[in-house]
Amino acid sequence: MKEAGCFDESTNGVVVMVEPYSQKEQIQQVVHRILDANLDRAREGLRIIEEWCRFGLNDAQLTLECKHLRQEIAKWHTSELRAARDTPGDPGTELTHPQEEKRASIKSLLQANFCRTEEALRVLEEYGKLYHPNMSKACKQMRYQVYALESSLMGYQRHQLLWRSRLYLVTSPSETLLGTVEAALKGGLTLLQYRDKTADDSFRLEQAKKLRQLCHTYGALFIINDRVDLALAVDADGVHLGQQDMPIAMARQLLGSQRLIGRSTTNPDEMQGAIAEGADYIGVGPVYETPTKVGKAAAGLEYVSYAAKNCSIPWFAIGGIDANNINDVIDAGAERVAVVRSLMQAEQPTLVTQYFLSQLNRIKPQPLEIQNSK
Repeated sequence: MKEAGCFDESTNGVVVMVEPYSQKEQIQQVVHRILDANLDRAREGLRIIEEWCRFGLNDAQLTLECKHLRQEIAKWHTSELRAARDTPGDPGTELTHPQEEKRASIKSLLQANFCRTEEALRVLEEYGKLYHPNMSKACKQMRYQVYALESSLMGYQRHQLLWRSRLYLVTSPSETLLGTVEAALKGGLTLLQYRDKTADDSFRLEQAKKLRQLCHTYGALFIINDRVDLALAVDADGVHLGQQDMPIAMARQLLGSQRLIGRSTTNPDEMQGAIAEGADYIGVGPVYETPTKVGKAAAGLEYVSYAAKNCSIPWFAIGGIDANNINDVIDAGAERVAVVRSLMQAEQPTLVTQYFLSQLNRIKPQPLEIQNSK
């Protein structure tokens, strides 16, 4: 930006005085720079998201949504706005934050770029009112489209990870809870359920927050047992409901369509009922008698075999499964198992996790088209 009293040298060597910008022109120039920077920021954020939709998820529809949004933003990036760019004179290029230099997972990378895009569109919406009223309206609509895209993508990510998860750890109260869980995560665990029927709410809330952060760090899904309110409070990936808990439709209304809802089942009728209700996954068991389900008879390997032939959603065999019988459960048709004591009471949770996964990963995965049907 030229200031009052500055000189400009023309190509023929004649030095002339440049008239200073009026205050209105100076403000206009600043607005143009703001719009230029945020148009770049919004498009860059979307491109990063688009690349994951294309190469990470192989999803043509989500990729196309990102591309259309980028192209719509590009329509407003006029030569007039680009001409206002002054990168050498921008103090923001020297500013950074430690969080910008690290991304713990694909999820955190995507969340950061969704935030970048949404914030940029909000800036464009406000400052666009000083440039062109239609720009402000267009950016407002695009911001809502990005919110919807974020919701769809994060939900899709959850379902993809659910389909890929073979081992599900359900916690039990323990003085070494956090250490045991982190050890299992280091061993490759990708799905954790926090279950504590005895602690008070304040304790459960604090534990859930810490577990949620651990799962976020390791890129694992975090599920809360029974409590929809607690799941919402800590931004969990979903909730697991027993047969006597609230209807799935009610939980879905509270949690939204993008979070996961699981249901415990003990027989074929309960399994079909959970599928009809819209469960994202089910527990199948107890396969063997277990102290975590006192007084409940084992459903047995017969129910595992039935689920293998008839269940159309992800399911986890659960109940008394350990290193000594996991191969019997696999032979009955299980591709996924959930465990409690065999990991929570293990002396070396990382090694036990790795052993379980080594056995489960020998199973041929279901076809990709089934995984993408959600």
